[in-house]
Amino acid sequence: MFLAKVGGISKYVAGCLRLVRASGLKHQLTPMGTIIEGEIEEIFAVLQKMHESPFAAGARRVSTLIKIDDRRDRAEHTMAGKVQSVMDKLKD
Repeated sequence: MFLAKVGGISKYVAGCLRLVRASGLKHQLTPMGTIIEGEIEEIFAVLQKMHESPFAAGARRVSTLIKIDDRRDRAEHTMAGKVQSVMDKLKD
């Protein structure tokens, strides 16, 4: 695996994470992104702010990758539930 250092983008990520925290939405920071859990309308509103945040902080170019997992056939579909499902299978 080859990882190239692109330069200091962590300050932009931190700015985006502040917006997610302020929103009150459940979230999880990972090494390669941020997972946000909540109602789709609330998530989209925060995503727009997150996309604009680096520009406001001086970035000249922003690339935003969004992956949506929207499951409506079950009431319980959470980050914690997905992790627990895998952990349960490890016990087998």
